Amino acid sequence: MSGSEPSLLEVRDLRKYYPAGGGLFSPRRFVKAVDGVRFTLEKGETLGLVGESGCGKSTLARVLLRLEDPTSGSVFLNGEDLCSLRGEALRRRRGAFQMIFQDPYASLNPKMSVFSILEEPLKLHTSLSPAEREKKIADLLDMVGLDPGYARRYPHQFSGGQRQRIGIARALAVNPEFIVADEPVSALDVSVQAQIVNLLRSVQERTGVAFLFIAHDLAVVEHISRRIMVMYLGKIAESGPAGELCRKPRHPYTAALLSAAPDISKRSLSRVCLSGDVPSPLDPPSGCRFHTRCPFAKEICGKTEPELREVEPGRFCACHFPL
Repeated sequence: MSGSEPSLLEVRDLRKYYPAGGGLFSPRRFVKAVDGVRFTLEKGETLGLVGESGCGKSTLARVLLRLEDPTSGSVFLNGEDLCSLRGEALRRRRGAFQMIFQDPYASLNPKMSVFSILEEPLKLHTSLSPAEREKKIADLLDMVGLDPGYARRYPHQFSGGQRQRIGIARALAVNPEFIVADEPVSALDVSVQAQIVNLLRSVQERTGVAFLFIAHDLAVVEHISRRIMVMYLGKIAESGPAGELCRKPRHPYTAALLSAAPDISKRSLSRVCLSGDVPSPLDPPSGCRFHTRCPFAKEICGKTEPELREVEPGRFCACHFPL
Protein backbone atom coordinates (compact mmCIF):
# COMPACT_ATOMS: atom_id res chain seq x y z
CA MET A 1 0.00 0.00 0.00
CA SER A 2 1.02 3.61 -0.51
CA GLY A 3 0.85 5.38 2.84
CA SER A 4 -2.46 4.93 4.61
CA GLU A 5 -4.53 4.74 1.42
CA PRO A 6 -6.40 1.41 1.27
CA SER A 7 -5.79 -1.01 -1.58
CA LEU A 8 -8.28 -1.21 -4.42
CA LEU A 9 -8.42 -5.01 -4.09
CA GLU A 10 -7.53 -7.10 -1.06
CA VAL A 11 -7.69 -10.90 -1.24
CA ARG A 12 -7.60 -12.80 2.05
CA ASP A 13 -6.97 -16.55 2.34
CA LEU A 14 -8.97 -17.35 -0.79
CA ARG A 15 -9.69 -21.03 -1.45
CA LYS A 16 -11.48 -22.93 -4.18
CA TYR A 17 -11.84 -26.70 -3.74
CA TYR A 18 -13.65 -29.01 -6.15
CA PRO A 19 -15.17 -32.29 -4.89
CA ALA A 20 -13.44 -35.28 -6.46
CA GLY A 21 -14.95 -38.48 -5.15
CA GLY A 22 -15.36 -40.12 -1.80
CA GLY A 23 -18.60 -41.08 -0.15
CA LEU A 24 -20.18 -43.11 2.62
CA PHE A 25 -17.26 -45.43 3.26
CA SER A 26 -14.31 -43.28 2.21
CA PRO A 27 -13.27 -39.72 3.04
CA ARG A 28 -14.24 -37.01 0.61
CA ARG A 29 -11.45 -35.77 -1.60
CA PHE A 30 -10.98 -32.35 -3.11
CA VAL A 31 -8.96 -30.77 -5.89
CA LYS A 32 -7.36 -27.77 -4.19
CA ALA A 33 -7.23 -25.48 -7.20
CA VAL A 34 -6.72 -22.30 -5.14
CA ASP A 35 -5.49 -22.83 -1.61
CA GLY A 36 -5.04 -19.88 0.72
CA VAL A 37 -4.10 -17.10 -1.71
CA ARG A 38 -3.72 -13.58 -0.38
CA PHE A 39 -2.53 -10.38 -2.07
CA THR A 40 -3.41 -6.74 -2.68
CA LEU A 41 -3.82 -4.70 -5.87
CA GLU A 42 -3.44 -0.94 -5.82
CA LYS A 43 -5.45 1.57 -7.83
CA GLY A 44 -4.10 1.95 -11.36
CA GLU A 45 -1.56 -0.87 -10.89
CA THR A 46 -0.82 -3.87 -13.08
CA LEU A 47 -0.07 -7.02 -11.08
CA GLY A 48 1.26 -9.97 -13.06
CA LEU A 49 0.40 -13.59 -12.25
CA VAL A 50 2.48 -16.39 -13.75
CA GLY A 51 2.75 -20.15 -13.38
CA GLU A 52 2.54 -23.43 -15.26
CA SER A 53 -0.69 -24.66 -16.81
CA GLY A 54 -2.94 -26.15 -14.15
CA CYS A 55 -1.49 -24.17 -11.25
CA GLY A 56 -4.81 -22.40 -10.56
CA LYS A 57 -4.38 -19.04 -12.32
CA SER A 58 -7.64 -19.11 -14.29
CA THR A 59 -9.58 -20.57 -11.36
CA LEU A 60 -8.34 -17.69 -9.22
CA ALA A 61 -9.51 -15.25 -11.93
CA ARG A 62 -13.01 -16.76 -12.06
CA VAL A 63 -13.37 -16.70 -8.27
CA LEU A 64 -12.17 -13.09 -8.03
CA LEU A 65 -14.85 -12.04 -10.51
CA ARG A 66 -17.52 -14.20 -8.84
CA LEU A 67 -17.95 -16.34 -11.94
CA GLU A 68 -17.48 -19.12 -9.39
CA ASP A 69 -18.11 -19.03 -5.66
CA PRO A 70 -15.11 -19.46 -3.37
CA THR A 71 -14.91 -22.32 -0.90
CA SER A 72 -13.69 -19.83 1.72
CA GLY A 73 -11.90 -16.52 2.02
CA SER A 74 -12.69 -12.93 1.10
CA VAL A 75 -12.23 -10.55 -1.83
CA PHE A 76 -12.54 -6.89 -0.85
CA LEU A 77 -13.02 -4.29 -3.57
CA ASN A 78 -12.82 -0.79 -2.09
CA GLY A 79 -13.55 -2.34 1.30
CA GLU A 80 -16.64 -4.27 0.17
CA ASP A 81 -16.50 -8.07 0.36
CA LEU A 82 -17.55 -9.33 -3.07
CA CYS A 83 -17.86 -12.88 -1.72
CA SER A 84 -20.78 -11.81 0.45
CA LEU A 85 -22.82 -10.40 -2.46
CA ARG A 86 -25.66 -12.36 -4.02
CA GLY A 87 -28.31 -11.83 -6.69
CA GLU A 88 -29.18 -8.26 -7.56
CA ALA A 89 -26.52 -6.80 -5.25
CA LEU A 90 -23.82 -8.72 -7.11
CA ARG A 91 -25.25 -7.79 -10.52
CA ARG A 92 -25.14 -4.09 -9.62
CA ARG A 93 -21.47 -4.32 -8.64
CA ARG A 94 -20.33 -6.21 -11.75
CA GLY A 95 -19.69 -2.97 -13.58
CA ALA A 96 -16.72 -2.34 -11.26
CA PHE A 97 -14.85 -5.50 -12.30
CA GLN A 98 -14.56 -7.01 -15.76
CA MET A 99 -12.58 -9.64 -17.67
CA ILE A 100 -10.61 -9.90 -20.90
CA PHE A 101 -10.71 -13.52 -22.03
CA GLN A 102 -7.91 -15.62 -23.47
CA ASP A 103 -9.50 -16.69 -26.75
CA PRO A 104 -10.72 -13.79 -28.92
CA TYR A 105 -12.39 -16.30 -31.25
CA ALA A 106 -14.55 -17.94 -28.56
CA SER A 107 -15.29 -14.94 -26.34
CA LEU A 108 -17.35 -12.96 -28.89
CA ASN A 109 -20.82 -14.03 -30.00
CA PRO A 110 -20.54 -14.63 -33.79
CA LYS A 111 -24.22 -13.78 -34.26
CA MET A 112 -23.89 -10.30 -32.75
CA SER A 113 -22.43 -7.25 -34.47
CA VAL A 114 -19.64 -5.33 -32.74
CA PHE A 115 -22.18 -2.62 -31.97
CA SER A 116 -24.48 -5.11 -30.20
CA ILE A 117 -21.57 -6.70 -28.33
CA LEU A 118 -20.52 -3.33 -26.93
CA GLU A 119 -24.05 -2.05 -26.39
CA GLU A 120 -25.08 -5.03 -24.24
CA PRO A 121 -23.07 -4.06 -21.10
CA LEU A 122 -24.11 -0.43 -21.55
CA LYS A 123 -27.77 -1.45 -21.46
CA LEU A 124 -27.22 -3.61 -18.38
CA HIS A 125 -25.06 -1.30 -16.29
CA THR A 126 -25.76 2.29 -17.40
CA SER A 127 -28.72 4.58 -17.99
CA LEU A 128 -27.34 6.04 -21.23
CA SER A 129 -29.80 6.96 -23.97
CA PRO A 130 -29.52 5.26 -27.40
CA ALA A 131 -27.69 8.29 -28.81
CA GLU A 132 -25.31 8.36 -25.85
CA ARG A 133 -24.65 4.63 -26.21
CA GLU A 134 -23.81 5.09 -29.89
CA LYS A 135 -21.30 7.82 -29.07
CA LYS A 136 -19.82 5.73 -26.26
CA ILE A 137 -19.33 2.77 -28.61
CA ALA A 138 -17.59 4.98 -31.17
CA ASP A 139 -15.30 6.32 -28.41
CA LEU A 140 -14.51 2.80 -27.18
CA LEU A 141 -13.55 1.59 -30.65
CA ASP A 142 -11.38 4.64 -31.15
CA MET A 143 -9.69 4.03 -27.78
CA VAL A 144 -8.66 0.50 -28.75
CA GLY A 145 -7.44 1.51 -32.19
CA LEU A 146 -10.37 0.41 -34.37
CA ASP A 147 -12.34 2.49 -36.85
CA PRO A 148 -15.75 3.36 -35.33
CA GLY A 149 -17.17 2.62 -38.78
CA TYR A 150 -16.52 -1.09 -38.07
CA ALA A 151 -19.28 -1.16 -35.44
CA ARG A 152 -21.80 -2.83 -37.75
CA ARG A 153 -19.44 -5.65 -38.73
CA TYR A 154 -19.40 -9.13 -37.20
CA PRO A 155 -16.55 -10.93 -35.37
CA HIS A 156 -15.70 -13.22 -38.30
CA GLN A 157 -14.75 -10.14 -40.32
CA PHE A 158 -11.85 -9.33 -37.98
CA SER A 159 -8.39 -10.78 -37.33
CA GLY A 160 -7.46 -12.30 -33.96
CA GLY A 161 -5.74 -9.13 -32.78
CA GLN A 162 -8.72 -7.00 -33.82
CA ARG A 163 -11.11 -9.34 -32.01
CA GLN A 164 -9.06 -9.01 -28.84
CA ARG A 165 -9.29 -5.22 -29.18
CA ILE A 166 -13.08 -5.62 -29.31
CA GLY A 167 -12.89 -7.74 -26.16
CA ILE A 168 -10.86 -5.02 -24.46
CA ALA A 169 -13.41 -2.40 -25.56
CA ARG A 170 -16.22 -4.52 -24.09
CA ALA A 171 -14.38 -4.80 -20.76
CA LEU A 172 -13.89 -1.01 -20.68
CA ALA A 173 -17.47 -0.17 -21.66
CA VAL A 174 -18.77 0.27 -18.09
CA ASN A 175 -15.69 2.09 -16.74
CA PRO A 176 -14.47 -0.68 -14.40
CA GLU A 177 -11.95 -0.09 -11.64
CA PHE A 178 -10.39 -3.52 -12.01
CA ILE A 179 -9.92 -5.88 -14.99
CA VAL A 180 -8.65 -9.45 -15.01
CA ALA A 181 -6.77 -10.11 -18.25
CA ASP A 182 -6.63 -13.92 -18.43
CA GLU A 183 -3.78 -14.73 -20.83
CA PRO A 184 -5.05 -12.10 -23.30
CA VAL A 185 -2.16 -12.52 -25.76
CA SER A 186 -1.41 -16.26 -25.64
CA ALA A 187 -3.66 -17.04 -28.65
CA LEU A 188 -2.14 -14.28 -30.80
CA ASP A 189 0.88 -14.06 -33.09
CA VAL A 190 4.03 -12.72 -31.42
CA SER A 191 3.95 -9.53 -33.50
CA VAL A 192 0.36 -8.85 -32.40
CA GLN A 193 1.09 -9.65 -28.74
CA ALA A 194 3.27 -6.57 -28.37
CA GLN A 195 0.53 -4.38 -29.88
CA ILE A 196 -2.05 -5.66 -27.40
CA VAL A 197 0.29 -5.28 -24.40
CA ASN A 198 1.10 -1.70 -25.44
CA LEU A 199 -2.61 -1.03 -25.92
CA LEU A 200 -3.36 -2.18 -22.37
CA ARG A 201 -0.67 0.13 -21.02
CA SER A 202 -2.10 3.02 -23.03
CA VAL A 203 -5.63 2.28 -21.80
CA GLN A 204 -4.40 2.20 -18.22
CA GLU A 205 -2.73 5.60 -18.60
CA ARG A 206 -5.98 7.08 -19.97
CA THR A 207 -8.47 5.47 -17.59
CA GLY A 208 -6.55 4.57 -14.42
CA VAL A 209 -7.96 1.02 -14.46
CA ALA A 210 -6.06 -1.67 -12.51
CA PHE A 211 -5.13 -4.99 -14.14
CA LEU A 212 -4.46 -8.48 -12.89
CA PHE A 213 -2.49 -9.72 -15.91
CA ILE A 214 -2.32 -13.52 -16.11
CA ALA A 215 0.20 -15.23 -18.39
CA HIS A 216 2.82 -17.95 -18.51
CA ASP A 217 5.38 -15.84 -20.40
CA LEU A 218 7.51 -14.02 -17.82
CA ALA A 219 9.01 -11.68 -20.44
CA VAL A 220 5.55 -10.35 -21.35
CA VAL A 221 4.51 -10.10 -17.70
CA GLU A 222 7.69 -8.24 -16.73
CA HIS A 223 7.11 -5.74 -19.54
CA ILE A 224 3.62 -4.74 -18.42
CA SER A 225 3.58 -5.33 -14.64
CA ARG A 226 4.74 -3.31 -11.66
CA ARG A 227 4.68 -6.39 -9.42
CA ILE A 228 4.62 -10.12 -10.19
CA MET A 229 3.20 -13.09 -8.30
CA VAL A 230 4.36 -16.63 -9.09
CA MET A 231 1.82 -19.40 -8.48
CA TYR A 232 2.47 -23.10 -7.97
CA LEU A 233 -0.14 -25.78 -7.20
CA GLY A 234 -2.75 -23.33 -5.95
CA LYS A 235 -0.45 -21.23 -3.78
CA ILE A 236 1.67 -18.10 -4.23
CA ALA A 237 5.32 -19.14 -4.19
CA GLU A 238 6.84 -15.68 -4.57
CA SER A 239 5.92 -12.05 -5.20
CA GLY A 240 7.75 -8.79 -5.60
CA PRO A 241 8.57 -5.86 -7.90
CA ALA A 242 8.73 -7.09 -11.50
CA GLY A 243 12.29 -6.05 -12.31
CA GLU A 244 13.76 -7.30 -9.03
CA LEU A 245 11.93 -10.63 -9.18
CA CYS A 246 13.10 -11.33 -12.73
CA ARG A 247 16.64 -10.16 -12.06
CA LYS A 248 17.08 -11.99 -8.74
CA PRO A 249 14.44 -14.67 -8.05
CA ARG A 250 14.29 -15.86 -4.42
CA HIS A 251 12.18 -19.02 -4.88
CA PRO A 252 13.71 -22.01 -6.74
CA TYR A 253 10.53 -22.39 -8.81
CA THR A 254 10.76 -18.79 -10.04
CA ALA A 255 14.42 -19.36 -10.86
CA ALA A 256 13.47 -22.44 -12.87
CA LEU A 257 10.80 -20.55 -14.82
CA LEU A 258 13.23 -17.77 -15.66
CA SER A 259 16.09 -20.06 -16.58
CA ALA A 260 13.83 -22.00 -18.96
CA ALA A 261 12.94 -18.86 -20.93
CA PRO A 262 15.09 -17.48 -23.78
CA ASP A 263 17.41 -14.87 -22.24
CA ILE A 264 16.95 -11.84 -24.49
CA SER A 265 18.03 -9.42 -21.75
CA LYS A 266 21.40 -11.16 -21.18
CA ARG A 267 20.58 -11.91 -17.53
CA SER A 268 23.14 -14.49 -16.46
CA LEU A 269 20.85 -16.79 -14.47
CA SER A 270 22.22 -20.24 -13.74
CA ARG A 271 20.16 -23.06 -15.21
CA VAL A 272 17.75 -24.67 -12.74
CA CYS A 273 16.55 -28.07 -13.89
CA LEU A 274 13.44 -29.62 -12.38
CA SER A 275 12.86 -33.35 -12.06
CA GLY A 276 9.54 -35.14 -12.28
CA ASP A 277 6.09 -33.85 -13.14
CA VAL A 278 3.83 -31.33 -11.40
CA PRO A 279 2.05 -33.18 -8.56
CA SER A 280 -1.72 -33.53 -8.67
CA PRO A 281 -3.72 -30.86 -6.80
CA LEU A 282 -5.93 -33.76 -5.70
CA ASP A 283 -3.08 -35.12 -3.61
CA PRO A 284 -0.43 -32.40 -3.14
CA PRO A 285 2.83 -33.26 -1.39
CA SER A 286 3.17 -32.68 2.34
CA GLY A 287 5.27 -29.76 3.52
CA CYS A 288 6.37 -27.50 0.68
CA ARG A 289 4.41 -28.39 -2.44
CA PHE A 290 7.48 -27.81 -4.57
CA HIS A 291 9.90 -29.99 -2.61
CA THR A 292 9.41 -33.09 -4.79
CA ARG A 293 10.91 -31.22 -7.77
CA CYS A 294 13.23 -28.77 -6.01
CA PRO A 295 16.99 -29.33 -6.48
CA PHE A 296 17.68 -27.59 -3.16
CA ALA A 297 15.14 -29.43 -0.97
CA LYS A 298 16.14 -30.55 2.53
CA GLU A 299 14.40 -32.74 5.10
CA ILE A 300 12.31 -29.94 6.62
CA CYS A 301 10.85 -29.11 3.18
CA GLY A 302 8.92 -32.40 3.07
CA LYS A 303 7.56 -31.99 6.60
CA THR A 304 6.74 -28.33 7.21
CA GLU A 305 4.91 -26.03 4.81
CA PRO A 306 6.70 -22.67 4.48
CA GLU A 307 4.73 -19.47 5.01
CA LEU A 308 4.71 -16.72 2.41
CA ARG A 309 6.94 -14.25 4.27
CA GLU A 310 8.83 -11.04 3.58
CA VAL A 311 12.45 -12.01 2.94
CA GLU A 312 13.53 -8.47 2.04
CA PRO A 313 11.62 -5.19 1.68
CA GLY A 314 8.78 -5.74 -0.79
CA ARG A 315 9.89 -9.33 -1.59
CA PHE A 316 7.79 -12.26 -0.38
CA CYS A 317 8.77 -15.90 -0.71
CA ALA A 318 7.29 -19.22 0.50
CA CYS A 319 10.56 -21.11 0.94
CA HIS A 320 12.55 -22.34 3.96
CA PHE A 321 15.81 -21.55 2.15
CA PRO A 322 15.24 -18.62 -0.23
CA LEU A 323 17.93 -18.09 -2.85
